[in-house]
Amino acid sequence: MSDIALTDDLFYNRTGMDIKRVESLTDNAIGDCDDGELFLEYRQSESITYDDGRVANASFDNSQGFGLRGVCDEATAYAHSTEITETAIKRASNSVRTIQSKSPINLSDRPTGTNIDLYTDMNPLGSPSFEEKVELLGNIDAYARKSDQRVRQVTASLAGSWQAVQICRSGGLRVADIRPMVRLSVSIIVGDGNKQETGSQGAGGRTTYDQWLSPDRWQVQVDEALRQALVNLEAVPAPAGEMPIVLGPGWPGVLLHEAIGHGLEGDFNRKKTSAFSELLGQRVAAPGVTVVDDGTIPDRRGSITIDDEGTPSNYNILIEDGILRGYMQDRLNARLMGVNPTGNGRRQSYAHSPMPRMTNTYMLNGNSAPEECIQAVSKGIYAVNFGGGQVDITNGKFVFSCTEAYLIENGKITAPVKGATLIGNGPDALTRVKLIANDSKLDDGVGTCGKDGQSVPVGVGQPTMMLDSLTVGGTAV
Repeated sequence: MSDIALTDDLFYNRTGMDIKRVESLTDNAIGDCDDGELFLEYRQSESITYDDGRVANASFDNSQGFGLRGVCDEATAYAHSTEITETAIKRASNSVRTIQSKSPINLSDRPTGTNIDLYTDMNPLGSPSFEEKVELLGNIDAYARKSDQRVRQVTASLAGSWQAVQICRSGGLRVADIRPMVRLSVSIIVGDGNKQETGSQGAGGRTTYDQWLSPDRWQVQVDEALRQALVNLEAVPAPAGEMPIVLGPGWPGVLLHEAIGHGLEGDFNRKKTSAFSELLGQRVAAPGVTVVDDGTIPDRRGSITIDDEGTPSNYNILIEDGILRGYMQDRLNARLMGVNPTGNGRRQSYAHSPMPRMTNTYMLNGNSAPEECIQAVSKGIYAVNFGGGQVDITNGKFVFSCTEAYLIENGKITAPVKGATLIGNGPDALTRVKLIANDSKLDDGVGTCGKDGQSVPVGVGQPTMMLDSLTVGGTAV
C-alpha cells in the first residue's frame, strides 16, 4: 500500500472525513496567504527500560492530531487539535484566516513530488512481542554482568515509534510519509573500590526491531558501553590550556552539529543573528573542509523522505572546500530570502510549526590517514566521545564535555583522561583544521536535536581531524 493510500485510510476512512471537503477547508483557510498547509499526524510510540535486573518502566502511547498553518509575509497563524474532524479543521480555519494578506500574494511554489523510498513503512511496535523485548533486555543485563566482575549497574532500554503524516496544500496537493524509528541504549556503571565510572552506547534508525534481536548485534553495544566505562575507570585528570586537538570519527560530529550546523539554518541567517550571516561565497573554513546536510540516506535516524512541509529531502552542500555555499531552509525563510527550500522544514509534531532543522549533518573525507592526525601532535588531546555542551548561535562560542578522551604525547595515544572540556568558537575552529582523515562515518543512530522547545531525530558524523589549537578545560593541577 502506498503512503498516500495508507494515510488516506487513517485520516479519512477511519474518521469519516471527506477528502474533497477537507481540501476545500484547507483552500478556504490558506487561499489568501503566501503559504501554508494542513498537517495530519498519527503516531504510536513505546519505551521499555530494564534496570538492575527488572523492568523499571514501560510505556505505550497513541497520539493523533492536525496542525493548520497560514503564512503571510513573516507572520504565521497556527492552530492545532487532537480532534481530527471536519468541524475541528473548520474551527482552526477561522483562526488561521485572521492573518490574510493585505497586499498582493507572494505565493511559494508548490513542493515537487518524489518517488524516493528511504525506509520501510512497517510498524516496528507490532513485532517482536513485549515479552520478547523484555527478554532481550534481560539478556543484555546478564551478558554485561558476566563480562566483567566490576559491573555494578546495567540499564538497557528499547524505544520505538511509528509516525504517519499527510500534508495537504491549497489546490488539492497531498503528500504523505510513513516513518518508523527504533533505538537500543545501554548504560553501564563499573566500580573499583570507592571509584565508579559510566559508559554508554546506543544504536538505531528508521528500521524495525528485528536487526537488534541477534546477539551479534546487541552484544556490540554492550561491549562498547563496558569498554568506555572501564577506560574511564583508569582515566587521569585532563590537562588544561591551549593545545592541538584530534577529534575522532562519527559521534564527535555532534560538535560540528551544534557549533556549526545551527548557525547554518536559514532562520538565523535571514534575521542576521548567526555568526555565518551574509558570508555566502566567502571562506569560512580551512581548505578541505566540506560539510553537508543529507536527509536522503536510507534507514538513517535523521533521514526523511519529505520534510514536514512536503518538500523532498535533499543532499545539501553547506560548506565546500572551506567556502560557504548555502543554508538549510524551510519554505518560509527560503521565500523571504529569495532561494529554494532545501527539505529542512521540520517539526516535532502536529502541535508545532515547522522551522529550519538539520537532518544528517556531517563532514566529508579528507586525504590523510587517521594515524597521521595523531602523529602530527606532540602534546594534545584525542577526543573520541562527547556528552553535553552549550553553544551561542550569535557568535559560535561553544563548550563541550568529553566523555572519552586521551592524551597524545609525541605523536602517540597514551593515557585516558577525564574532566576534559573543549572551549572555542565554531567559525574560528573551522579555520584551525589542519588535517582531515579518510575515515568519515556517521554516528550509530542516537542523536536528538533541540531547538526552540522542539526535538527531532538527527544524525551527525565526520572523519578523524586535527585542529592546531583549542582551549581545553581540565582538572589536572
